[in-house]
Amino acid sequence: MNSLSGKWTLITGSSRGIGQQIALGLADHQCNLILHARKIGHLDKTVQLVAGHNVDVHCVAGDVGTPEGRQMILEGVEDGPDRVDILYNNAAIMSPWKEIWEITEEDWQQTFAVNLFGVVELCRHFVPAMVARKFGRVVNLSSGIRDIPQLAPYSVSKAAVDKYTADLAAQLKETNVLVNALDPGWLKTDLGGPDADYEVETVLPGALVPALLEAGGDSGKVFAAQDYRV
Repeated sequence: MNSLSGKWTLITGSSRGIGQQIALGLADHQCNLILHARKIGHLDKTVQLVAGHNVDVHCVAGDVGTPEGRQMILEGVEDGPDRVDILYNNAAIMSPWKEIWEITEEDWQQTFAVNLFGVVELCRHFVPAMVARKFGRVVNLSSGIRDIPQLAPYSVSKAAVDKYTADLAAQLKETNVLVNALDPGWLKTDLGGPDADYEVETVLPGALVPALLEAGGDSGKVFAAQDYRV
């Protein structure tokens, strides 16, 4: 198991839900945290929860779905630790429920802007420095959603994340930068809704597995958090 002590992890969308749980799990491994939300104030609860874990915490804000928002995130990281060793691309939005023939181009564009283009742009910025340092872990949040055509923009965006993850992993062979996707399961979160199969806490410990991989570990794989549920 790879030691995370002293490493810096950026977790997008860590004000609540899955991102907040990932932050708590990483703090237990003495991993320093860069917490992200669209507004800094939204991170107060997560900051309180990780207090006392003997880790450094830095907060950044910005909308991952816009170029301006992503630039705010990058500048926030530069103003803090100015490095990201582990990147969790967790932030995502759900597309509105519509019959598939009623889904508009705007629906597709809005969903892909956050769920795919945000992932691509953050990887494009942070991964080259990981390669230069000869260490990096990238975890892109995927989804097991299927056969729900009313949510096609969401499901297709997550399928695109899986493909991008595989392509990036292929590019990074032999670099000790491992890139994997994580299917958290259907969780009771603001996005997943109250009828989901699992409580959000069940995303741990599985969500940490891709970050804890040793050099030479899996890359280009989709990990299922619920496979590790205790």
